[in-house]
Amino acid sequence: MSQLRSGSSQCLWTSTLFIALLSMPMTHGANYGEALTKSLLYFEAQRSGKLPPNQRVNWRGDSALRDGSDAHVDLTGGYYDAGDNMKFGFSMAFTTTMLAWSSVEMESELKTYKEHDNVLAAIKWATDYLINAHPEPNVLYGQVGDGNSDHACWMRPEDMTTPRPSYRIDAQHPGADLAGETAAAMAAASLAFAQYDAAYSVKLIGHAKDLFEFAKAYPGLYQSSITNAGGFYPSSGYQDELFWAAAWLHRATDDQTYLDYLMEEYGTGGQRTIFAWDDKFVGAQVLMAKLALERGGNTGDKLQDFKNMAEYFICNCVQMGSNNVKVTPGGLLWFLPWNNLQYTTTASFVLAAYSKYLKAGNTPINCPSGTFQAADLLYHARTQVDYILGSNPKSMSYMVGFGTNYPKSPHHRGASIVSIKQNSTAVTCNDGMNNWYNNPAPNPNVLTGALVGGPDANDAYGDARTNFQQSEPVTVTVAPFVGVLAAVA
Repeated sequence: MSQLRSGSSQCLWTSTLFIALLSMPMTHGANYGEALTKSLLYFEAQRSGKLPPNQRVNWRGDSALRDGSDAHVDLTGGYYDAGDNMKFGFSMAFTTTMLAWSSVEMESELKTYKEHDNVLAAIKWATDYLINAHPEPNVLYGQVGDGNSDHACWMRPEDMTTPRPSYRIDAQHPGADLAGETAAAMAAASLAFAQYDAAYSVKLIGHAKDLFEFAKAYPGLYQSSITNAGGFYPSSGYQDELFWAAAWLHRATDDQTYLDYLMEEYGTGGQRTIFAWDDKFVGAQVLMAKLALERGGNTGDKLQDFKNMAEYFICNCVQMGSNNVKVTPGGLLWFLPWNNLQYTTTASFVLAAYSKYLKAGNTPINCPSGTFQAADLLYHARTQVDYILGSNPKSMSYMVGFGTNYPKSPHHRGASIVSIKQNSTAVTCNDGMNNWYNNPAPNPNVLTGALVGGPDANDAYGDARTNFQQSEPVTVTVAPFVGVLAAVA
C-alpha cells in the first residue's frame, strides 16, 4: 500500500472497512496478467459472424451470417451484447471506445503481458462492423435483432431462429447520442491503430469526423428512431456523447476545431455520479483534465472547469470527496443494483488513467478531505480489482474462469447450452428454456474472462442463471477492466 500524504487522508476508509481489506488475500501481479489474458478471451466468446481461423474460444461457431441482408448491408460481425444474441450499437460503441482507451493509455503494459495484439484484434472486430454499419455520412445502423423476441427465447447464436431486423438512424430519423458515441469509438480506435495500421487509422478517423458532423447536425435521442432499443439501452441525452466524441477527435487529430467546440458549448456536464454507457461526461472531463495538466494547470479557462469536475468524481470514488460513492462492507464501490460492476470497472479505469496523468505531471490531486498522489489512485484501483478477483467476503472471483470459486451459471445463452461443436442438433426457443435455462446444472461451457453483474450492496451474490440482475455478463463491463488490469499488473 502506498503511503498517504495527508493527515486527513487517514479517514479514507472506516476502520472496519480498512481491516476488511487488509484481512483479505491480495491478488499478485502474475494473477493480474492471467486475468488480463482471460478478459480478452471473453470478447472472442461474444463474437458474431464468421469466426476467424485463429479463434481461441473453441466452443463457439459461426453465427448470424445473414445480418443486414434485409437492408442489403453487410452487418455480420461485431459483438453480442451480453447473455443475449442482440447487437446493440449504442453499447457496442461504448465497449469499443473503452477497449481503445485501454489500448491507448496502457499500451506499454499490454505489450509487457503480450496482450496488445489481442486488444487490437478485439477492437477491430467491433470497428470492422461499425464501419459497415456506417455506409453513408448520415446513415448509421444501430441495432440488429429484435430485443423482445430475442429475450423471449433461449437459443445458441449458432442456430437461433429469432428475427434479425436491422435498424438505422438517418437525417429523417436522427440519434445524436448513437452517432456521437460511434464517432468517439472510431476516433479512439484510430488512435489505437495509428502506429500499427496507418491506412486503417485514417479510415477510422474519416468515419469519426462524418459521424460527429451527423450528430451535431441532427440532434435527438436515438430511441425515438430505433424504438426497439428503448426497452434495453435508452439514452437520457446526447450532449455527453458530443463532448466525448469531440474530446476523442481532438486527441486523435490535434485539430483545434474540436477543442473549440468543447470550449464554446455550454457547460462541462457538471458533477457526475457514474461513468457508463449512458453517461460519458466523466470520460470527456478526464480527457480535458489531461489536457489541463499538460498545459500546467494555469489555463484559466474552461479546461480547468472540466478538470474540477473530473476530480470531483475521482475524489468521491476514493472516499475523499463531498459526495462519496457508497462502499460495500467488503470494500467494493457500489453504485446501482443492476450490474453494479459495470460502474465499478469504469470508475477504476478513471482512477488508473488519472494516476498516469498525475504521475506525468508530477502533481497531486487535492480533494476536499486530503491530498492524493498518483500512486494512491492506482492503489485504490487495485483494491477494486482485488475485490473483483476474489479478495472479498465470499472469497469469490466475479471473473468467470479465474481461480476456482467463480460463477458457474452466468446468465448467457451460448455458454449455458451444449456447444454446437459437441451436439449439432438445433436447440429450439422452447427447448432452450426448458432444458437449459431452467437447468440447475452449471453452464456446460466456461465463459472465460466474463465479469458477471456482481454482488449487492451487502456483498451477497446468487450464482443462478435466472438471477440476471447479478449474473449476466455484459461487454461494457469488461472493456474498461482490460485497461485497469493492464495498469495494476
